[in-house]
Amino acid sequence: MIEYIGGTVHKLTPTYAIIDNAGIGYCIHISVYTCEQLKQNSKATLLVHEIIREDAHELYGFFDETERAMFRMLLSVSGVGANTARVILSKLSSNEVATAIALGNVQILQAVKGIGGKTAQRIIVDLKDKVTSIANGNQFFDSQGNTLAQEALSALLMLGFAKNSVEKIVQSIVAEQPSVSVEDIVKIALKRL
Repeated sequence: MIEYIGGTVHKLTPTYAIIDNAGIGYCIHISVYTCEQLKQNSKATLLVHEIIREDAHELYGFFDETERAMFRMLLSVSGVGANTARVILSKLSSNEVATAIALGNVQILQAVKGIGGKTAQRIIVDLKDKVTSIANGNQFFDSQGNTLAQEALSALLMLGFAKNSVEKIVQSIVAEQPSVSVEDIVKIALKRL
């Protein structure tokens, strides 16, 4: 297996990059996030996930380990292939995907072209435990957002609101505005209730 490829970025598009390594041009499928980190004709090293099939030998490249880890997690979900996982990571950052999964926010995942309700729910069900356990180590997202959501939820429950309705609203607020304060979460939630 190829772990990474380093060289000069010979060609760069939002969907693939050609990396020239010792005179060999490797076509590597990338996300928009990775594309934004690269510059044409500059040196770069991409972490690689290799997929070998009967009819193709494909390389998927990532600027950092967090994105590659999320890509691999998405591939483990039935019905999510490499291109779908790449599209998800082009629309959402690894942290946004992890947060949507951890909070069970189907709408954020459905906002990605080609992801329907069933696929979004399957991603959440299959990966929620994995993302939550990894989140404890803060690999994917800052646990502060999760702590803020819990504090806001507690405050709203103390005010007498039902847990089910408040929980969904708090989750959507945190997903929409990850850097929002507890006070702002509560204020926005009160307006939506």
